Amino acid sequence: MEAAFLRNFAHYVGWPPQVFADEQSPWVIGILGDDPFGDILEATFNNRVEKGRAFTVVRADSLEELPDCHILFIAYKSAAQRRWALDHMKNKPVLTVGDTPDFLQEGGVIQFKVDESVHMRINLDQARAVALTIQTKMLEVSSDILENGVIRKVR
Repeated sequence: MEAAFLRNFAHYVGWPPQVFADEQSPWVIGILGDDPFGDILEATFNNRVEKGRAFTVVRADSLEELPDCHILFIAYKSAAQRRWALDHMKNKPVLTVGDTPDFLQEGGVIQFKVDESVHMRINLDQARAVALTIQTKMLEVSSDILENGVIRKVR
């Protein structure tokens, strides 16, 4: 279910135009750390196109091994590793996504919480800091939004 959300982010989030080399450049979805998705990512993104762009999925254990991404799922279990990775992403137009409880406070843009359904929390401050625009529809389905340093409940 989270994999489908990753795909939908390409629809509901806007990136600055310079993040794409040209009109045909694909969306690059990165998984950093131990991949929690397995083959489901390829199945979710295979033959899919969003805004005229196909998807490419890349996996890496470290940022040095990772090409530039548009969406980056940070799967590190260690808080220190997550904070280090997020610190290196904080000035880049990358939608950082994770599922740990403190992900927003650590500087991530979107935090998933999965129980009987998938909940999203959004760090609007960080999204704005890296020139990402998040459509109102996505904000409306979020449970919490971090804006101006304060987390507010939406639903």
